[in-house]
Amino acid sequence: MMKQVKIQQLTALYLRAALGIGYVWLVADRLGWLGAYGQPHISWGDWEHFMVLSRKTMSFLPDALVTPLAVLATIGEGIFGLMLLLGLFTRIAALGSGALTLAFALSMTISRGIDSPIGYSVFTVSAASFLLATLPGYKWSIDSLISKQQLS
Repeated sequence: MMKQVKIQQLTALYLRAALGIGYVWLVADRLGWLGAYGQPHISWGDWEHFMVLSRKTMSFLPDALVTPLAVLATIGEGIFGLMLLLGLFTRIAALGSGALTLAFALSMTISRGIDSPIGYSVFTVSAASFLLATLPGYKWSIDSLISKQQLS
């Protein structure tokens, strides 16, 4: 039983790090902090190239909503990413992450077909986020430190 708990704690840490780094990386890329468009390992390189994809992904929505939703998604990804990396309000961040990526997966499905979110594992990221939210605790986190302080 003890070994299973340790494995679950390590898996939760790995999942928090993978999701958190993924979100922070995407935000940094679309803000141009990782390099310019066209450089190796850069998807967008700036906000304008990111918005091209956003417009395609949200093509079924009125154009006036696309930019505000792209901004909200970027803020959400940045906040959720940092919260997950720090382990701060982890359950809330995981639920937000799951909802955000589910919305993205559904938008991709509507605009580009089901193969797009499946090929990019967006449903998997959403499901992993929701699974993370169900775990009983988050060792090696600010949440854990706060919980210990409240107990003493």
